[in-house]
Amino acid sequence: MNFEGAWTALVTPMNSDGGIDWAGLEKNVEFQINQGITGVVPCGTTGESPTLRWDEHDGVIEATLKLAAGRCKVIAGTGSNSTQEAVESTEHAVEHGAEAVLMADCYYNAPSSIELRNEYYGVVAEMFPDTAIVPYVIPGRSGTALAAEDLAILASEYPNIHAVKEATGDIERIVYTRRLTGPAFFIMSGDDDITYQIMTQPNIAAQGVISVMTNICPGAISQMVSKVRSGDEKGASALQEALRPLFQIVTVKADSIRSLPNGTNVVVQDKFRNPLAVKTLMQALGMPSGVTRQPLGKMTFEGTNIVRHAVREVWEKNPEILSPIQDFYGVDIAARIANDANWSGLSYI
Repeated sequence: MNFEGAWTALVTPMNSDGGIDWAGLEKNVEFQINQGITGVVPCGTTGESPTLRWDEHDGVIEATLKLAAGRCKVIAGTGSNSTQEAVESTEHAVEHGAEAVLMADCYYNAPSSIELRNEYYGVVAEMFPDTAIVPYVIPGRSGTALAAEDLAILASEYPNIHAVKEATGDIERIVYTRRLTGPAFFIMSGDDDITYQIMTQPNIAAQGVISVMTNICPGAISQMVSKVRSGDEKGASALQEALRPLFQIVTVKADSIRSLPNGTNVVVQDKFRNPLAVKTLMQALGMPSGVTRQPLGKMTFEGTNIVRHAVREVWEKNPEILSPIQDFYGVDIAARIANDANWSGLSYI
């Protein structure tokens, strides 16, 4: 499989009772296809895979594969901190038509790089030789990282490992990865805010992105990636700048006041991680997303305001980025941003 282009790390929409909103999932996948996305990635970090039951996890992948049905590509998220679970999830995905799977480095038990290579990625790659295995290196979440050297060894030993989702944010490491793996290996950005940089930097030349914010604006981000690939860096740079406010809210840091039991007020900074911000924004705009699963909850009022300010800035300066939502979902973007009622209940009081 060719891994260039823009791919969406799909949110898993939820109903008010916390169950999966299957109709919402279908609607969102149709929106992605309508906007020309290269591919979608169900059950990654953005899809809240750690809190999905395995039957739900398999169901989301199965449903997405059926919905895509050759109209866009799919990389199924089948990683786990258990190799056996990853094998079982990959087997299910492959049985239902998956040609590629995304596997995050094993979180919490945090094996060493050589263990990740030999006891995780190598095991799955050998068991499923006709399926593309995409390592997902994200040390900020997993507490470990597949070394660039071990990635290169895997790529040399297994023809079905020829791409990586790079979410380390470490430019020097990504440069080194390219040097070790060569120009034919696919490096996919896992961080929206550096996608333009690592695609245009000659000693990296990443071929695409697995994006969070394509849940909101798949068309604009697809255009940015396409313009880089075609050599129109000026056009791509303009889109990068227009999209910057949204890229900056994948993770939100916000200060708020806490009142201690002794009556003292203190300032605490909260770090709200993906997918909380993007699901908050989707709810406010009237798109299927619903609640996050515990232990994720809500943002503070200050955090929600950061999200609201970002989307307002994009709407006022570049409404064409968000207007496809208005057309496809039948909502009034300006009204949804302006109306406090659409934002109430989305944050802790």
